[in-house]
Amino acid sequence: MAPLTPAQRRTRARVETLIRVMSPALNLVLATGERISRLVEPEDHEYYPPRTGQVEPPPPAPSVAQRATED
Repeated sequence: MAPLTPAQRRTRARVETLIRVMSPALNLVLATGERISRLVEPEDHEYYPPRTGQVEPPPPAPSVAQRATED
């Protein structure tokens, strides 16, 4: 990636500053929306919990020797 020009660095700094300044207000909007949604519909019937990483591994494949004795 090419190095940023001074104008691009200034624009980037301004955007990052704007995001930092707006962050508390945006967090407040998200928290308010969450509270309102829980008041309107306390139980979400369409919610599916995420899968856990503890899924049972598949059974091992039979070896060539085991297949020969089965036939």
